[in-house]
Amino acid sequence: MAELRVAVLASHTGTNLRALHAASLAPDTDFRIVLVISNNSGSGALAFAREQRIPALHLSGRTHSNPANLDEAMRGVLMEYGTELVVTAGYMKHVGPRTRKEFAGRIINVHPALLPRHGGHGMYGQRVHRAVLESGDTVSGPTVHLVDEDYDTGKTLAQTEVPVLTDDTVETLGARVLAAEHLLLPTVVQQIATGHQANL
Repeated sequence: MAELRVAVLASHTGTNLRALHAASLAPDTDFRIVLVISNNSGSGALAFAREQRIPALHLSGRTHSNPANLDEAMRGVLMEYGTELVVTAGYMKHVGPRTRKEFAGRIINVHPALLPRHGGHGMYGQRVHRAVLESGDTVSGPTVHLVDEDYDTGKTLAQTEVPVLTDDTVETLGARVLAAEHLLLPTVVQQIATGHQANL
């Protein structure tokens, strides 16, 4: 069976990209990363991709001032590299409508909370973990879900529960959730690659 061709969209350090790449190198893995796109030309994600000789591209409002042109450029390059699954991992921009239409049902995101709680516009990074702590929730954890036209509203594919400890800070909770993301996301991508992810 041919390997699933995965493109990763990331904005910052790319820790989930690194976890996906490490998983893709295992002998029993059925996917590989064929392209990395970032809206941040100086991102760690792009630097890592180039170190690993993965095609890497900066696409943003700086490269395409017109949002429709940016959307079409992203759609086009994803098609050019034969992308079969798009993974947004710490990608801080909305995926445009043309790209969403082209890859409908084939764009997934990892969110650092148990959706549907603590999702939506502006809920990212430390803001999510702060909201979890302020809510008094006793569990948190990452969610992998399909991307649709709104933030964090697509169908949930998988979640991992992480306990919220009484002495947790934003930083300690965030670190444990991130570690869970690094396990969950490659697992879901592998399940999609082998046809065992029934919700997709």
